[in-house]
Order: sequence, then structure tokens, then C-alpha cells
Amino acid sequence: MDDKQLILGQYQAYSLAKEKYIDRHFQTNRFYMVVNLVLLLMAYLFISLTPSYAPILITTGFAMIVSVLWWLNIDSYQFWIKIKYSKVLEYLETKLPEMPFNKEFKEFQEAKKQKKALVFADFQKSLTAFMFLVALLTFVYYLIQFLSVAKY
Repeated sequence: MDDKQLILGQYQAYSLAKEKYIDRHFQTNRFYMVVNLVLLLMAYLFISLTPSYAPILITTGFAMIVSVLWWLNIDSYQFWIKIKYSKVLEYLETKLPEMPFNKEFKEFQEAKKQKKALVFADFQKSLTAFMFLVALLTFVYYLIQFLSVAKY
């Protein structure tokens, strides 16, 4: 086996590993989104079903924690995907006659500049921030209600 075949084999294996990593990232995002939606739904069920503030404050508090963890997870995955792409695959492509990931990245960057491409990571972070904000506003509103009732 010559060097080109060996590099091509490494490149294929690493490309496949990168794709599996991205798939795992989507599954993780789905998990965080479902957990966050369930917590917010529970909070709003508590609002409509119980006069007690504790369950509302607890569930919205957990929703905020899940949102922060989700945000950190997105950042972590983005960091590692950039390393896997720019440091490893790009290096391996310099040893091959064609550079498909490099070309794909350049095309994506061009489409992004022309506002023709939606960056999914930006959408994920926006959704995470929105869910955190909903939980925070609900938490603060009911905390104020709880504190005003506790004074009397």
C-alpha cells in the first residue's frame, strides 16, 4: 500500500468519524430541546393547576440550568468540529489530489457572506437563548409574586 492509499484511508475514516460526531451533536441538541420544552410545559401546567409558587420556581430554575448547559454543549461541539475540520481534515487534504471538504467550506463561507445560507448553530443558540429568556421571565415574575405574598 503506497502513501496516497494510506492517507486516503485515514481521510475516509476521519471523515466518517466527523459525520458521526455531527450526528451525535444533533441528537444531543434534540435531547436538550425536549428536556427544556418538557420543563417549560410542566411550569405552565403548574401555573394553571396549582396556587403554589414552589413547583413553578423549581421547574423554571431547572429550565434555565438546562438552557445554560445546552448553550455550553453547542459551544463545545462547535469547537471540536472546527478542530476536526480545520486541523485534521484540511491537513489530510493537502496530501490528496482533491480537497472536497476545503472546497465545501469555501462555498459555504461564500453563501454565508451573501446571506444565502442559514447557519444552524446560530439558530440553535437563538433557540437556547429564547428558551432561557422564557424560563427567566417566568421565574422572575413568579418569584416577585411569591415574595409579595410572603410579605403579607
